[in-house]
Amino acid sequence: MPPMAVRLHNTLTGCVEDFVPLDPAGRRVAFYSCGPTVYDFAHIGNFRSFLNADLLRRTLELAGYQVEHVMNMTDVGHMTEDDAGEDRMEVASRRLLEAKKSGTLPPEVRDIDPGDPYAIADYYVRAFLDDARKLGLSVAIEAQQRPELMPRPTQYIEPMIELVKTLFDKGCAYAAADGAVYFDVRSFPEYGRLSGNTIDQLREAAGGRVDTKTQAVKKHPADFLLWKPDARHIMRWPSPWGEGYPGWHLECSVMAQSLLGRDGMIDIHSGGEDNIFPHHECEIAQTRCASGERFFARYWFHTRHLTVEGGKMSKSKANFYTLGDLQTRGASAAAIRLELTKTHYRSNANFTFQGLRDSQRLVDRWSRLEDALQTEQAKSDGEAPLHEALQQFRAALSDDLNVAGAIGRASAAMRSASAPAPAPISRPSSRRCAQCSEHWASWTWTASPTRPTSMGRSSTQRSGSATPPALPRTGKPRIESAMSWPRWASRSRTVRTGQRGGGLLEKEAMSHEPLGKSGRR
Repeated sequence: MPPMAVRLHNTLTGCVEDFVPLDPAGRRVAFYSCGPTVYDFAHIGNFRSFLNADLLRRTLELAGYQVEHVMNMTDVGHMTEDDAGEDRMEVASRRLLEAKKSGTLPPEVRDIDPGDPYAIADYYVRAFLDDARKLGLSVAIEAQQRPELMPRPTQYIEPMIELVKTLFDKGCAYAAADGAVYFDVRSFPEYGRLSGNTIDQLREAAGGRVDTKTQAVKKHPADFLLWKPDARHIMRWPSPWGEGYPGWHLECSVMAQSLLGRDGMIDIHSGGEDNIFPHHECEIAQTRCASGERFFARYWFHTRHLTVEGGKMSKSKANFYTLGDLQTRGASAAAIRLELTKTHYRSNANFTFQGLRDSQRLVDRWSRLEDALQTEQAKSDGEAPLHEALQQFRAALSDDLNVAGAIGRASAAMRSASAPAPAPISRPSSRRCAQCSEHWASWTWTASPTRPTSMGRSSTQRSGSATPPALPRTGKPRIESAMSWPRWASRSRTVRTGQRGGGLLEKEAMSHEPLGKSGRR
């Protein structure tokens, strides 16, 4: 049976289009997502983009496609001022060094050398993967068995150098007076198409926040960095243009081609709205000039910004929230995931604590209904009560990720099911079962039933720069093809939830493993 039709908005054309993969058989999908820069903890604004990409991936799988998904984790070359300024890894190094000198460095990270960028990157990578798996990010779960699906640019320096050589050979790159290598945007007339710019419209600082000295050595103000010679940089490698480091835009072109490329092209590239220009615009230019193909990614998928209680998220405003921050307030990973994805990805989303409470109640309702429906299903050999609604649910998601419509179909089906109320919980557990939390965080994926895939991180571990817990050893996770359809549409395991005071809303779930004397499973 061929995959179900999916329609998707393409940033490149500005239209909602029928999705057609490059695969001649029409099933394999090559999907690349811009991931985090691992110099700090990922916040909920970052995760809104990552989770919407995961929602798209799961929708495609629900429709019958086979998705190969890669997400990078940037550990070099992402500058504070685009082509100038400091590398963000240097910012992280200085921040940790200052904390160490002032005695405010948490004991868990005192063994990390603030001058070692690789150790810093490893620390934040572990923290990100831990959060991502709690939120049910499919690519992070798969990366436990296939780490190449979440590459780091420091692993691809040689291929980046080769790409720059190719651009030199084709007359698309040049070495400036300061020794830096730049891409000549005039060699690619379509530069600006993704963002709606043209080369003639781009003037000084059009490529981002770039200082006057850097602009002076360029042939055109929009030319962007490919390689920067700098013998003092915290991370540097030898190259034909001197010891230095690659420009930020190189990494995604190289890693996407190395891991997913089909004749120089992939199907989908995703990222946040702020990636459109200059990052993705530059990726298109350098990749197409090197490959000679008519496009780099066939479809471009971008998530719009997240505000918090109507304002811009900022550490200075104390509204800069991570997953751990919200979990210490009693929210489950499931509710956080729902709250970050229930607003359509092409609309700006406003995170509020009232919205998070509403999302928690909805997740809890689904959990209670699952219990009741399974009890009824066990008495009958017929189809599950919500089976007919699955087609409507899938159709809504396949229409440019109409999450509101999908939730509406599910809610209507739940009302019509008229499930009996579950028995009250007399003594809710003081610890949430990690397996159940992760089940509802992704709504449809489950891990090996032999043990939970992760345990919640304590508030002391998540605040500041504490070392994240070691990732547990688990069996290979089983990823369901559906994105968002609750598994009680067919058969699933029993999950009960309750509500406790003292926090925002804490989801309680039935334990799969007994608690020992220490309180650990």
